[in-house]
Order: sequence, then structure tokens, then C-alpha cells
Amino acid sequence: MDRYFGFKEHGTSYRKESVAGLTTFLSMAYILFVNPSILADAGMDIGAVFTATALAAALGTLIMGVVAKYPIALAPGMGLNAFFAYSVVLGLGIEWQVALFGVFISGIIFILITVFKIREVIINAIPAELKYAAAAGIGLFIAFIGLKGAGIVVPYEATAVTLGNLLAPPTLLAIFGVVITVIFMVRGIKGGIFYGMVLTSLAGVITGVIAPPEAIVGSVPSLAPTFGQAFALDWSTVFTWQLLVVILTFLFVDFFDTAGTLYAVANQAGFVKDNKLPRAGKALLADSSATSIGAILGTSTTTAYIESASGVAAGGRTGFTSVVTAGLFLVALFFSPLLAVVTEQVTAAALIIVGILMASSLGLIDWKKFEIAVPAFVTVIAMPLTYSIATGIAMGFILYPITMVAKGKAKEVHPIMYVLFFVFLGYFIFLSE
Repeated sequence: MDRYFGFKEHGTSYRKESVAGLTTFLSMAYILFVNPSILADAGMDIGAVFTATALAAALGTLIMGVVAKYPIALAPGMGLNAFFAYSVVLGLGIEWQVALFGVFISGIIFILITVFKIREVIINAIPAELKYAAAAGIGLFIAFIGLKGAGIVVPYEATAVTLGNLLAPPTLLAIFGVVITVIFMVRGIKGGIFYGMVLTSLAGVITGVIAPPEAIVGSVPSLAPTFGQAFALDWSTVFTWQLLVVILTFLFVDFFDTAGTLYAVANQAGFVKDNKLPRAGKALLADSSATSIGAILGTSTTTAYIESASGVAAGGRTGFTSVVTAGLFLVALFFSPLLAVVTEQVTAAALIIVGILMASSLGLIDWKKFEIAVPAFVTVIAMPLTYSIATGIAMGFILYPITMVAKGKAKEVHPIMYVLFFVFLGYFIFLSE
């Protein structure tokens, strides 16, 4: 084990790697409860999604640790799960089984892109500003979902939305969760989001806002309601413009989120040399494989987690960190009864905080260049206002070639962007029919 992972080479030990693996797990354990809560809104069985989430995270993280040998953990991604539930299933009216098939196909395409080493072409084709805008827009979208679930923002006919009743007990509980989680994050406490959810759940049970769970430890929920459902389809209704755009969006967000996370965490660990990431192909292959595996199990896109940086900060330097994290996700399978106390008010803080973190990429956009600012702004603002990540990306990708051509920079636009211009234009025409 020591020789395989290179403990001596990286100046680490079993103890350091184990502590790092635990730190990473605590930092991202919130996904075990947030993901089922979100996908349940799409009509999926909450217990099955909990099991699928834990298994997808465990398998994906294990592959990353053993094959790519990086201290990077994977799990169903925030933003992508919201896109799956609210934009694809509820917004477009696509059945969740078909949406899972879209996730599976996006994973297969990701695998092919990695195997044939054409990822650099795609990375260079899409301008950095649109990548930053997509990340920030998803952040606003997630935060909006959190505010809505908390009851802080509610529907209102005259103005579309308005401020909710802040003195309502469920909303007060959510506000408490947001405040306590913010304090944890400001103080730099590892696993702050997870601990915030724990304290909010306890506060909810103590005050009577949330009914106490019947047990803490229980049997693993059956995977039957979701396992293999990605292929239990009416194939005559599968291949549509809508699904094509869904697949492209899943692929786009997963690809760039993974690439950015891998580089950021690997750079923090000191792996990046001459701006190159060793074993990048294996790491991307682990991520793309996890996406397809997760879709078969019954969850939205599985991707690398930036929370892995907390494990690196705790001393994790090898794939053994990921092996430990994967093992803890398997242990977590037996704590499904706690799903009963993780209500919308409890998950609200996680959604809002993650949204804040993702919105930080707004600062990387060059707002002084109007030809860049327009598509970037529209991408960001359209996601929460149309309640659709795909719509925001589509609008931005349509506007970008237009503003660049108008500016006289047509040659700076990659041919792939012109192709995507027509793809997304066709998407809007199809929706209007």
C-alpha cells in the first residue's frame, strides 16, 4: 500500500491520509441529504436516491484514488442536480428516467473525449468568460432554490416573488441554519456546511418544527426504484432537441467543473508542474466513468468536489485519502433514517452557501469588454430568472458569436462556438413550436 500510493515520495503517512480522508468526507457529507431532497422533487424515490448518492460517491472516489491516485473525492454535483430536477424534469417536462439516460450519455461522451484526447480542443473552444458566467449563474440559481425552500422568498402575483414571513417557525429555522453555517464558514471550520445542517436539524427537533427520527441507524434503502431506470424508456420519445441540449448542458457543466476542480486541488497539493497536471487523463476518466455509473444507479451527474481541498489542507497527498473517503460514504449508507429530519429548511443553508461560493467566479469576468459582458451577464441572470441552467447557457452561447462578430472579432470565435450557436438557436425554435 505504501509503495503503491507513494507515501514516502509525497512525505505522508497512513495517519495523515486517514485524517485527510475524514476531513474531506465531513466537508461534503451534506450531499448525502441534499441530493435526495432535490431529486425527490423530480419524483424520484428519496431512499433510493440516498443509496445511489452514497454508492456513486464511494465508487467514483475509489476509482479516483486507486486509478488516478489523487486525493480528490467525487459525488453527485450541486447545480447539476438542481438542473436535473428543476430545469429538465419539472421545467421541460422530461421524465426523470429519460433525464438519467441523458446523464449516462453525457458520461459516455466525456469518456470518449478523454480517451481520444480531444478535451484540450473543447476547453480552448469555449471562452473562459462564458465558463465563469455559467458557474456564477448556477450559483445564483442554487441560492434562489435555497431561499425559496427556506420560505425567505415566496411567489407573489404582482411582482413574481417577494419576501416571505420571516417569523414563521420553519423560516426562522432556515435563517438560523444560514447564520450558523455562515459563522462556521467565516471561522474556517472544515465541514462547516455539514455541521450547520446537523445543528439546524437538532434545533428543529428540539423546537418541534421537525419531527424526531424514528432511529439513527437503519437498513440500507433499496436501490430498486432507480437502478437501471435510465434504460427503462419509451425509445420513440427519447431522441429530441430537448434531450440533445440537456446532454450538452450536463456535459458542458461537468467537463469544466471537473477540469477546474482537478487543477485547483492538484495545484494546492503541489502536483501541477509547468502548468501541466500529471495523470490528467486518468483523473478525467475516473470522473466521466463515475457519471455513467451514477446514472445507472439512479442519480444526477457525479463530479469532482472542490471540498477535496479541505483534505489536502489536512495533509492528504495520495489516492489513499480518497480510499478513506470512499469507505466513509459506504458506512454512511446505514444512516438513512436521518433523511427524515433533513427538511427544505435544513438544506437551505447548504444551497445558499454553495451558491455564494460559485458566484465568486463573477470577479474573473472582464466586464470592461462589452462584447464579453453582454453574453456573460445574460448567462448569469437568465438562469435564476427562467429557472433553467440550460436556458442561461443557451442564451449566452447564442449572444457570444453575435457580439464578437459585431466587434470585428469573428476570427477569435472558435468554429465549435458557431456550431453551438445554431444548436441552441434550434433549441429555442423547437421550444416555441
